[in-house]
Amino acid sequence: MVDSPLTSSTSNERNVYTPAERKCYAVWEITLKCNLACSHCGSRAGDARTDELSTEEALDLVHQLADVGVNEVTLIGGEAYLRSDWLQIAEEINKCGMTATMTTGGYGISAETARRMKRAGIAQVSISIDGLEDVHDRLRGKPGSFAACFRTMEHFRNAGVSFGCNTQINRLSAHQLPLLYEKIRDAGGVGWQVQLTVPMGNAADNSEMLMQPYELLDLYPMLAYLMERGLQEGVLMQPGNNIGYFGPYERLLRGRGSGDAWSMWTGCQAGMSVLGLEADGAIKGCPSLPTGPYTGANIRDMSLREIIETKEELRFNETMGTDRATEHMWGFCKSCDFAALCRGGCSWTAHVFFNKRGNNPYCHHRALSHAAQDLRERHKIHELAPGIPFDNGTFDLVTEPLNAPLPPDEESARFHAGKIVWPDAWLQEEPNLPRLVEEANRTIIAAYKGE
Repeated sequence: MVDSPLTSSTSNERNVYTPAERKCYAVWEITLKCNLACSHCGSRAGDARTDELSTEEALDLVHQLADVGVNEVTLIGGEAYLRSDWLQIAEEINKCGMTATMTTGGYGISAETARRMKRAGIAQVSISIDGLEDVHDRLRGKPGSFAACFRTMEHFRNAGVSFGCNTQINRLSAHQLPLLYEKIRDAGGVGWQVQLTVPMGNAADNSEMLMQPYELLDLYPMLAYLMERGLQEGVLMQPGNNIGYFGPYERLLRGRGSGDAWSMWTGCQAGMSVLGLEADGAIKGCPSLPTGPYTGANIRDMSLREIIETKEELRFNETMGTDRATEHMWGFCKSCDFAALCRGGCSWTAHVFFNKRGNNPYCHHRALSHAAQDLRERHKIHELAPGIPFDNGTFDLVTEPLNAPLPPDEESARFHAGKIVWPDAWLQEEPNLPRLVEEANRTIIAAYKGE
């Protein structure tokens, strides 16, 4: 890893990597019913699944989660609160000694609902907000959804419910991130998770919004600046599983400002420290993974313990740290110097691009390595997704000269540092901020070239 011109680590202390306690965190889609119509929704949420778990089955599953060692359960949808017994499930999670949290689209949550959530013991909520009002409402398919998010934040503040936000990064939202950061900070958000939009579900049908791998070069210096500013102002930015990977900002982003030189991505944790549960009882190693190839079994057919102990779909990461750790990898990732540790980055991201894991195009180190050779990668749709929840199509990956002309529609849509909108107050503090962020990228590429 090359030290960043915006931030660097001087710590020499090394943490020995050991896998996290198995199955300590679960994300549970308790219904697929939703009151939004998001153009990037991976699960194609809208209507409830035809055979969602009954209240009795759901409460039994809560006890099984506690039995296998889960510490925290995040309730999601669709929109979780549209299930009539959602607070009963949250209360049972707490009774079993686990922490109940929630992710919501933030549309339609009243002040009374926020108070009921507090009484039910929901410890923290993440509100999905994907840009400023124009972009958010467009992506969420509902006029007024942006304003509703901030009303929901106010309800949570008044009810004493801790909250943060999560944001999808794509070509529509990327240039607005500094302005969105300010709004989240001013609304009282304590954390901000950012994740790259990937071609699953509805997003596979709208792939023109996806970031291209070469656009990560201009994205990461901005994210690094936002992380550093957030650390000073009390907003902790958290990188999602497809952010980072061994570029110059890995220590900063993954370590969340800890200064630890060994804070870095250590491989996909699906089935190791994470579980994904679908509303009809399907069990996966990660909530984001496609249903078909990664479902171990249904809770109606086997106990949760049997599924996690016997099903290969939840055990594929057990090769971590063995001589088989890289056997699933291919393409650039197979030959990367970080292959044995990284193991191809986020399995979900790789799979939904290529229909198999082990070669991840959304990698900062990879984009820099290509740029150092005056090359870039671009993905192009090859086969459309079939149109079911958690589905994906396939993409081709083109490697071409870094400065080759782009197709006209690609050129007009592409994200670059010159499009970033910075708050006026920040520019008054540092008039050269846009230039400094752009120069950071050039400095990093020069370091990769050995200049």
